[in-house]
Amino acid sequence: MPPAATAAGTRELPHPTRAEIRLEGVLHALSDPVRLRIVRALAADGGALFACSYFDLPVTKSTTTYHFRVLRESGVIRQTYRGTAKMNGLRRDDLDALFPGLLDALLDAAARQAAVGGGD
Repeated sequence: MPPAATAAGTRELPHPTRAEIRLEGVLHALSDPVRLRIVRALAADGGALFACSYFDLPVTKSTTTYHFRVLRESGVIRQTYRGTAKMNGLRRDDLDALFPGLLDALLDAAARQAAVGGGD
């Protein structure tokens, strides 16, 4: 679905509603090390929004775009345009409401794995 233009001229990206977020989609999105790295960075900075270019990822720009799309379409992140920049934020409230404790457990496990040299 292409971004829709609003009356103010901003572009909107499609996101699943809270009710449309599925556990298997979230788990799939978080199963990739690059996407987990993005989510860990967003979670570490609370509710802040960051442009895609903020993230130093070991992949091409087109692959970075793909990873952000997977996260958005699964309901893990919300993306909004600010000018030409696509800003990203973690949908923690939605994820915590649907799957209490899941995000924290995954983030804790990822941090432990990174601490022993098994990932970022």
